[in-house]
Amino acid sequence: MSETQPDIRKGLVGVVADVSAVSKVMPETNSLTYRGYAVQDLAEQCSFEEVAYLLWNGELPDAAQLAAFRAEEAANRGISPALHGVIQAFPHDAHPMDAIRTAVSFLGMEDPESADTAEPATRRKAMRLLAKIPTAIAAAHRAAKGLAPVEPDPKLGFAENFFHLVFGRVPQPEVVKAFDVSLILYAEHGFNASTFTARTVTSTGADLHGAITAGIAALKGPLHGGANEAVMHMLAEIGEPSKALDWLEGKFDHKALVMGFGHRVYKNGDSRVPTMTKYAEKMAEVVGDRRWMEMSRVLAGAMLERKNIHPNLDFPAGPAYHLMGFDIPLFTPIFVASRITGWAAHVIEQAADNRLIRPLSHYTGAAQREVPPIAQR
Repeated sequence: MSETQPDIRKGLVGVVADVSAVSKVMPETNSLTYRGYAVQDLAEQCSFEEVAYLLWNGELPDAAQLAAFRAEEAANRGISPALHGVIQAFPHDAHPMDAIRTAVSFLGMEDPESADTAEPATRRKAMRLLAKIPTAIAAAHRAAKGLAPVEPDPKLGFAENFFHLVFGRVPQPEVVKAFDVSLILYAEHGFNASTFTARTVTSTGADLHGAITAGIAALKGPLHGGANEAVMHMLAEIGEPSKALDWLEGKFDHKALVMGFGHRVYKNGDSRVPTMTKYAEKMAEVVGDRRWMEMSRVLAGAMLERKNIHPNLDFPAGPAYHLMGFDIPLFTPIFVASRITGWAAHVIEQAADNRLIRPLSHYTGAAQREVPPIAQR
């Protein structure tokens, strides 16, 4: 009996795999929303901690709820001497994404509730990961440079504390605000590759740390989270705004991929880009270096005119992080520090109404056959 050709959707394009109440790109406004709130409004009016609370609880916190959330996060930032020892043993040339993936896996081995997949335990573990991931990222970054780790400061907010952990100092408020905005914009984005990976792992009955470790592995790829690093490498390769058009023409001639452009979901431009571009421009003003934003402006205009392709969030985020002083390999780990909020929201949602994610494939290999004797092979 012959099989009929199934409707194969490579990359699961257009496949609706489940329901979710966490986020949606609203087609009528082309806006990414978290729990119904437009992300650009959240970025301007809320802190990252408020948005984390929203993603995990469905509503924005009142003053008392926010204070309790911040206090719990601040109290859980420290990592153990054992993890510090593991981090010190990492190869100094290891990519920070490999470092944080390994650190999260180690945190799972240390966590007393690691194997408990009930929702209350998962929520407590999510808070611990939100608090500890920045500490581990910064410790690995500093260890690779031969520097001692900086202890987290519970008196600082989430964004301020990240700068403190990485650099040992907190920059001016304009820089902290730009960073906080980036965390909000990166926090959640539906069934993207890393989130779907985390949900797939969760569907097997695995624990939160396993799901987040898998999500980090997916996020490292240059077609997903690693694109913000690739954007900055691209701009550094171009070097000057005057060279941008010729560089781009060379990419067109070779039909090469230009990083930071296009998106599977958005058809009329990524709704997060205007906000991130605004704050990247502010960073250029603060630092007094407009080269990267001028290059970006030339590239974005030419891509829209020639290819009708809009930039995505990674395009302005790359130069923004560079202007904040972060090394390029830290860009995607910063994404992790933000996206743990969205991943955890989806893990909780998946587990609440779970079914094992197990798609089918259409076989195109050899027909069933006999194994020949070794002499006939």
